[in-house]
Order: sequence, then structure tokens, then C-alpha cells
Amino acid sequence: MTGAALCLVIGGCGTGSAIGSGGEPAAVGAVSTYGVTPAEKTTAYPLTVRNCGQTLRFDKAPSRVLILNGASVAEVESFIVLGLQDRIAASAQSYGAYDDPSIAAAVAAVPTGGLTTNGNFDVPREQVLAMKPDLVVSTWSGGFDAKSGFATRQELAAVGIASWVPPANCAYGKPDATDAEKAAYAGQSIESSFEMLTELGRIFDVSAKAEQVVSSLRARLNAVRARVAGKPKKNVLIAYPGMSMMNAAGVPAVMANGVANDVIASAGGVNPFAAGGQEGANQLSREQLAVTNVDILAVGLFAVGEKADEEATKIFAAFPQWPAATAKAYTYVADGAYLGPANVFAVEKIAAAVHRE
Repeated sequence: MTGAALCLVIGGCGTGSAIGSGGEPAAVGAVSTYGVTPAEKTTAYPLTVRNCGQTLRFDKAPSRVLILNGASVAEVESFIVLGLQDRIAASAQSYGAYDDPSIAAAVAAVPTGGLTTNGNFDVPREQVLAMKPDLVVSTWSGGFDAKSGFATRQELAAVGIASWVPPANCAYGKPDATDAEKAAYAGQSIESSFEMLTELGRIFDVSAKAEQVVSSLRARLNAVRARVAGKPKKNVLIAYPGMSMMNAAGVPAVMANGVANDVIASAGGVNPFAAGGQEGANQLSREQLAVTNVDILAVGLFAVGEKADEEATKIFAAFPQWPAATAKAYTYVADGAYLGPANVFAVEKIAAAVHRE
């Protein structure tokens, strides 16, 4: 997930430091969920990558990565499913709930490096520079905003530290974003998550693994899409009670970002608020929610201790006129409604609820 409410420029951005061996690290955690690595494909170094207007040069695969928070788990999970945990020096990312239950322990096992966050909910400049990583990963360009107390990409480059943002998120928090970057951000979908995995695979010389992970996830996604094709569609609302601060009226945060809309559509549902995008959803009033026919509620879980049944009961009590409230029709999602490798898990859950599978 990207979300500053909770809580990428110079040419030639420095050289990423290298690992000593060129072999692929052993995958742990959720490897069985994402398939077996096929025949090896190798990255030719030095590798030059264009990222959000910057040129990154890697002489070898990075070995000391710092992953910033950004209210996301997309990046740390992507490293995990690609078997790259041993490249992470520290990560500030974690959630209290996951759509893929097998990945929770792997996220918890990633080192935090003793990092703390500032008032803007991410790792401040001084801590980033003191850690001396060879690559800093942020889920959004705003993670490198000096006004928020963060190290800029220019500052990092000046001391030989590369920085990277998922391609679909370049425009997020970047005042001078190009039209192409804005279009990519506005047009996010599940494919954006696959794009992130593919590019990380290339940077870290695990392209074969990335190809297998993406192929496995896409096969599951296509299976759901084929299964629900032609069936009656229902209105699906993804709402996170624990993120009500995102909404001006204090109601549960309704998700209408590009990835969430694609998740719902792939499951055979319709997001009644898709047209307004996330900005529009953040301005929804209690009255607008009340007059909307919601057939299926997908309770969004984020924090430790949240329980889907309890949260669904509260939401249904607040909006008893919904068909979903009458039928007690709900499921739950967590990180799968945002950029990251868990999208297909959310699609499968919502499809089962929509079509009573």
C-alpha cells in the first residue's frame, strides 16, 4: 500500500555496491506459494536502469538494502517472494494483517536495523545516511522529500547510494512528475505489481525467479477471471476501518485506487466509487455511503488485533440499508488491495464472496 495519509533529480545516481557471489539466494518463507525457479537467467553487469527520471548504474547486485516505510509492505514482500531477504540490511515495513498468511513470519524476520520513524512516519535522513546502505527503496517518491525530513535522492547519490521507487509510483510525491509518470500512476493495476517484481528481478540478478513468481500469480489471476466471466456482477466495497483518518468524514477508508479497482473487477465485482479514484473516495460522506447499494463488504485489515467479523458487524450497524448488511455478506482483505505480490490472494477471496464459491 502506498499512503502518506497514514503515516522520486539528477542524472547518474551513484553505483550500487555488490555482493561477493553471483548465485541466487535460497528462497524462504512463501516460496512454495509462488512456484519453483526455472532455468537460470542472468543479469549482465554493469546494469543501467532508468527510474523516475534518474539513471541508476549497478556494477553488481545490491547487498545492503534499506527499505523505507511508506505505509507499505509491497517492497519487503517482493524481496521475500524473490528470495532476497539476505540483501536487506533493514526494513521499516510491516503490517498487522496479510492476505497471504504464509508471508507474515517472513516479514517479521526481516531485520529492522533499530530504525525509528519521524513525525512523517518514515526513516529520517540522519538514520538513512548513518546506515550506509548501497540501495534505498521507497514505495513512493515522497520518501525522498527533504521537507519531510528524509534524505533526497541527490544526497544519497552524492555518497554513492542508489535509490529506487516502483515504476508505477514515480508520480506519487514527485512535484515535477512527467505526463508519462502521472499516467502510469493513474493507470495502476495488478500488472503494476508484476512490473515491480520483474524489475527487481533484473536489478538483483534473479530474473528467472521473478518470471516464475509472476507466471504463477498471473495463472491464478487468469483462472479467477475465467471462472467469473459472464456471471452477474455485484457492488463490492473495500473499506478499512483502521484507516478512517484518510476520510474527511471519519468513515472507514474506502479503497478506489487503480490496484483495488482491478482487484474487484478481476473478482467479478464492481467498485461503485471507482470513477472518482482514491481522491474522490477520501471525500465520501456518510450520506453518500448510505445511499450506495453495497452487495459485498470486504473489510480491510491493517493493524494488529483487528478482527474482520467484529469490524463487519460495526459497519453493517452503521449502514443497515445495504444489501450486504441484510445478507451479512462480507469477506476480508489486507495488503492485497494495494501494490504488491498479494493482489491475487485478495482477488480469490472477493471472488469467493461475490459468487458464493
